[in-house]
Amino acid sequence: GRLSSAAPKQVIVNIDSLLSVQTIDLMKSQEGQTEEIQNLKQQLAQALIDGALAQAEQNNGNALIVVLDHITDAGNLGAIARSAEVVGASGVVIPNKRSAHVNVATYKSSAGAIAHLPIAQVANIAQFIDRLKKSGFWVAGASEKAVQCIWDAPMAGKLALVMGNEGTGLARLTQEQCDFLVSLPQAGNIASLNVAQAATACMYEWMRQARVQAQN
Repeated sequence: GRLSSAAPKQVIVNIDSLLSVQTIDLMKSQEGQTEEIQNLKQQLAQALIDGALAQAEQNNGNALIVVLDHITDAGNLGAIARSAEVVGASGVVIPNKRSAHVNVATYKSSAGAIAHLPIAQVANIAQFIDRLKKSGFWVAGASEKAVQCIWDAPMAGKLALVMGNEGTGLARLTQEQCDFLVSLPQAGNIASLNVAQAATACMYEWMRQARVQAQN
């Protein structure tokens, strides 16, 4: 059937045996990155992929995972999570190190969306992207230097949207792992949107193309 005018249906995966990313973050101050906690993080990341695949089955093959390549500002992480929840994304992925994490500031800037959205931590973004590709996802990297406009890119389907650091953008290894790079069209005079605004625009283009695909 067609996608309704509402956001794509969320598919909940039973991960009761796993610690939430918030709990993991609280525990980090009391341990030295123990093997047990790292294993739990890996399980949560895999559960996010499995949940996205289940969501795709319910939504005409469409699912979105947002991957953040070392976003360091908690406000940006929260704002991106808020938009991801609104468009019906399956979850957000962040690296363990050199990244903003879930905290009070992130929760506030997400307007509480983080409580309803899986956020997984991984040791290596490039390796996680490879896992996504092996699971059937196309990987789109957002870059203001990309030649291809997002309006002309194949954004529908099972997609991983990768957003880069606020200052340096996507890391070289991350770019190399992407299937294609996209940029947002511009008509004004300033250089670009900030990463949270750009991520929101990209997510809505995925949502728009997914609906068009479902109607054809």
